[in-house]
Amino acid sequence: MGRYGEDVAVRCLEAAGMRVLERNWRCRHGEIDIVAQDGDVLVVCEVKTRSGTGYQHPLAGVGERKAERLRLLAEVWLARRWPRFDRRAGPPGGVRFDVVAVVRGRRGAAHVEHVRGAV
Repeated sequence: MGRYGEDVAVRCLEAAGMRVLERNWRCRHGEIDIVAQDGDVLVVCEVKTRSGTGYQHPLAGVGERKAERLRLLAEVWLARRWPRFDRRAGPPGGVRFDVVAVVRGRRGAAHVEHVRGAV
């Protein structure tokens, strides 16, 4: 289910003009689902997927604890992956935290909601 949601999220982000830099990046602190670039902004994207509407909305799964973890993960990602010559400055447009909520229905296309700056 998670892989399906991430595939849908990648298509959504690319359709919005973003460039996906990494998927499922892991370190000892956790995992970033998608790291993308939106112009000069680095986007750390959390993907939440549900099958049907029997559970809470996927966006409800991103609370303050998850937000804190994503901020930490973004710092670690930047320290390890951002080009050395830009490391001190960071991305020119800063870092944004997005959430893509995917609800997979029984038939037809999934319902996708992309919330920019959600965290």
